[in-house]
This record gives sequence, structure tokens and C-alpha cells, in this order.
Amino acid sequence: MVILTALDLEYQAIRELLVEPDVHRHRHGTRFEVGALRDGRCTLALAHVGTGNQSAAVLAERAIAEFSPAALLFVGVAGALHSHINLGDVVVATRVYAYHGGTSEDGGLKSRPRSWETSHAADQVARHIARTGAWTDGGPAPTVHFGAIAAGEVVLNSRTSGHARWINQNYNDAFAVEMEGAGVAQAGHLNGALPVVVIRGISDRADGTKEVTDRALWQQRAVANAAAFAAALAEEIAAEDRDGNWAGTPAKARGAEMGRQPVTYNIARDNAQVGVQVGVVHGDVRNGPDGRPSTDLAAALARFREMLHSAQADGRLDGDDCEAAKAELAVADEAMRSAEPESASKVKVALKKLRGLVSDVAELATELAAIIALTKGTS
Repeated sequence: MVILTALDLEYQAIRELLVEPDVHRHRHGTRFEVGALRDGRCTLALAHVGTGNQSAAVLAERAIAEFSPAALLFVGVAGALHSHINLGDVVVATRVYAYHGGTSEDGGLKSRPRSWETSHAADQVARHIARTGAWTDGGPAPTVHFGAIAAGEVVLNSRTSGHARWINQNYNDAFAVEMEGAGVAQAGHLNGALPVVVIRGISDRADGTKEVTDRALWQQRAVANAAAFAAALAEEIAAEDRDGNWAGTPAKARGAEMGRQPVTYNIARDNAQVGVQVGVVHGDVRNGPDGRPSTDLAAALARFREMLHSAQADGRLDGDDCEAAKAELAVADEAMRSAEPESASKVKVALKKLRGLVSDVAELATELAAIIALTKGTS
């Protein structure tokens, strides 16, 4: 699962729900934090995208390509557009409008509506969670509304401005107004109709009182409610996706749609060790009679050297890191050919140094983790 936010306080609200998140850096600099929710039932990749539909769309596309998620959630605050929606309530988008589209003519500005509907499967899960109330901690539950959301490029804080009249005239069914939903919805649409759910906590009424509600800390309260609902939704979708076939789209197909194989991330903490990467395993791996994996380590390192060359050629690994990695590979090769008692230790040290150099390239890091696992038990 991927969750994106626009504001730092929104990001922090989600991050506080994760256990010991690990930093995952995209090769172009975007930093994600990956961690499990507190009960361990779901793993999330979290990123801060900044404000505006354009940046949200670009980084949503990047997140989808990097993680092949079952669904993408956008969580944050919004302004209410109808009087029956209270501060602190949660609005789950059934449709997202890009409300700034139009054409200017002699008779005035004419709307050119563009919208994206939330997938049926995601909508059904969200409605079930809202009905059961299982997403709250037992206290009074804020009301969850399902309806359209209008996403533009300005902060709306008026009921009488030109922007307010434009939305009221052309998008009167919108429950809330914000600035990123259209971007992430478009990214989901362009990636095989990936389910995208926009979840907003109501922090103001878009009526000129935003400064007052912000001082009263309604942003913090609203985003806490949205984050709690999003976590419950992520867990439920993850539970339904355990066979990799949530909403009828197998995990393998999700990876293939983006031109790559799906990647399995194994995370070991404390004294735990990852012995075998389950998912895509490169090289010949078999279990010996003592239960330890065994293979031709020299052949595995040769394959890894080829992967290094490919990563450098396509820009995933820069030249300096690649040369340093090749140097550590050479040390490992030389140590393997040596009959000295400490040769096995030298191999392990070289591979650990190599791991630090390639950690930002998921494919290389995964392959190297399997190679390091092969050295376990050697003296």
C-alpha cells in the first residue's frame, strides 16, 4: 500500500502509526518511509508530495512505479462545501473533480469538467469500514461522508469569491475542496486503473474562517481522523490482497503492467535473519541437508557484476558508486581464491561494504541480500 500526503502534519499523522519505518530512497531523490502498521497487518510506503495537483501526480506516478501497490491512498485535510459537514468529519471521495478546466468565451468562462471515479471495490471496502465503526478507538466516531471532492490549484477560503461561485455553479455536488486529489486520481487512471482513494479530514469551512479554525488546531484533529480511517482501509485492502488478487488484478500483473517483475521486500529486525528471498530469486538456490541455502558463490558474484554494469548503463547507479562497488567485488573475488584462514571473513566484509553502495537500487540490494545469505555459516 502507498499513502501520500501534502503537508508535514499530514505526513506525521500517518508516520506515527508505523512501527520503526525504514527510509527508501528513489534514485531521483524522493524519500519514502516503509513500515508496518502497529498491528503488523499491513505494510505502507509513505511519502510527502507537497501541495498542488501537478506535484501530486508526478510523485504518485513515481510511487506506483516503485512499489506496484494494491491501492494508493491520499490522506489530508480539506475545506467543507456544505453546511451539514462538520469540522473533524471525514470525507471519502467517490469522485474527484479537476475544477479549473474551462474555456474563456465572450459570454464568460465555460466549464470543461473532468473527473475520476473511485473504484467500486475500494468504495465498497471504505463504506464497510464506515458502517462498522471499527476504525475508531472506541470513542465517539466522527461522521464519514461519501461524495465528490473538488481539487484545484488555490486555497479556497471564501463562499462569495469568484472561485467559490465557480465551484458552486459547476460542481455543486462536491462535499469538500482541496488541491491534490485530481493529480493522484489521474496517476491511478494512467496506471491500469489502479484504485486511488482520497480521504480528507475537514479542518475548515472554506468560508473565510480558516485562520480561526487553524488556530483552534482543527487541522491536527481532522488529519488524525483521516489517518485513522486510512489505516483501517489500508489494513482491510491488504487483508483482501493476501492472494495478490485484490479487485481482480493479480500482483504479478500489476508488476508486469509497469514493465518489471514484482519485488518482495523482506525486513529483518533485532536478531532475525532473512535466509531466502521469496518472490523473484536470481540464480540457482537449493537447500542443503543442514537446511542452509547453497550455490556457486563465484557464479552468483559474476551475475551480480553483470547487474552492476546494467544499473550503471541505465542510470540507476552513478559512476562513482559503481566503481567503488566493482572494487569491493574484486576484493571478494580475490579473497575467495585465497587459501588463507581469514578469507571467508574478508568476503563477508567486502559484501557488507558493497551493500551500502547499492542500497538505493532495489534490484541490486535484493540480489546482494541473497548472496550475503549464502555466506552464512562459512568460516
